[in-house]
Amino acid sequence: MVSFMNNQKQQKPTLSGQRFKTRKRDEKERFDPTQFQDCIIQGLTETGTDLEAVAKFLDASGAKLDYRRYAETLFDILVAGGMLAPGGTLADDMMRTDVCVFAAQEDLETMQAFAQVFNKLIRRYKYLEKGFEDEVKKLLLFLKGFSESERNKLAMLTGVLLANGTLNASILNSLYNENLVKEGVSAAFAVKLFKSWINEKDINAVASSLRKVSMDNRLMELFPANKQSVEHFTKYFTEAGLKELSEYVRNQQTIGARKELQKELQEQMSRGDPFKDIILYVKEEMKKNNIPEPVVIGIIWSSVMSTVEWNKKEELVAEQAIKHLKQYSPLLAAFTTQGQSELTLLLKIQEYCYDNIHFMKAFQKIVVLFYKAEVLSEEPILKWYKDAHVAKGKSVFLEQMKKFVEWLKNAEEESESEAEEGD
Repeated sequence: MVSFMNNQKQQKPTLSGQRFKTRKRDEKERFDPTQFQDCIIQGLTETGTDLEAVAKFLDASGAKLDYRRYAETLFDILVAGGMLAPGGTLADDMMRTDVCVFAAQEDLETMQAFAQVFNKLIRRYKYLEKGFEDEVKKLLLFLKGFSESERNKLAMLTGVLLANGTLNASILNSLYNENLVKEGVSAAFAVKLFKSWINEKDINAVASSLRKVSMDNRLMELFPANKQSVEHFTKYFTEAGLKELSEYVRNQQTIGARKELQKELQEQMSRGDPFKDIILYVKEEMKKNNIPEPVVIGIIWSSVMSTVEWNKKEELVAEQAIKHLKQYSPLLAAFTTQGQSELTLLLKIQEYCYDNIHFMKAFQKIVVLFYKAEVLSEEPILKWYKDAHVAKGKSVFLEQMKKFVEWLKNAEEESESEAEEGD
């Protein structure tokens, strides 16, 4: 009796264990890549070009077929109609299907419908997300192996998938492959991709996605080194109908150039370089990067104010500021040759004095100093006082400037009457 029970106890786990293993093997392991491919292709051929039916078939098949193991095979079939050999050609000895991206019509509407198939599949089987990303990176490296029409379809599809968040913009790294760039494949592909991406979203959403993966400043690398200029990029993408992308890259370049200018300026100031050298450098940068003078005066003001450790006592900071700014007046004066530049500087001073509480009482003293040093002239000061100021601390600063503005107006009237008498 005891030995019979022992035998029973020993047999139970063995039997159930075997049964469990067999079931798992039946379900997931009986398919090698070729059998897996045959099952998928047969199913797709039966569904035909009805993409709703395709999505349903893929959803149901995930329960029977090992998508996790054969993700690459699955995506190769859905994109190219069969398993891809290295380089992007279809393996000769394998079954194929025409129910795939490459055999579909070359238009955005069809690619949007295919994007929905991938969306549904990856939402249903979340573990396919990484495999799909790896697949797209691989496909981009294989671009030379595809026909122009196949590349166009893949570009449109990728743009839609980037727009709806199925893909991450980091996949674009594959486009910087040296051979693809050299032969112009990357730039041509990018045109179709960005067109469909911007069509789904807008340039701001695209810019945001690129920024998240530090790709916003790398778009010029779609061209060989000798063609990596804003001018070439702008011309190429504007002619291709992507003016907003051209403008975005131009703005990015300008922002980069401005940051670089400010950094270099601060270094030159901290070294104590002669003003004539600094002025020459700034003028060259303005010309090279097409930076307008009103922008430059703002950069110089920020640089001048960041080169000193300011006193924390309000009564001492005004004196310190006047002494410091008097020293830098010739530099500032070199870049206030336009009324707009002077007005920009006045607004920068107003904002700085408002944002830095110890400077609240120093505003008028700074303006008077710059007037005497011929950095600012009376017309922009009067315009600022009348209607060009900003809201920040305006009542305090207008009150401070009241007497000086009255003096300016009187001086202006006197000089006008003197001029009339001279006539």
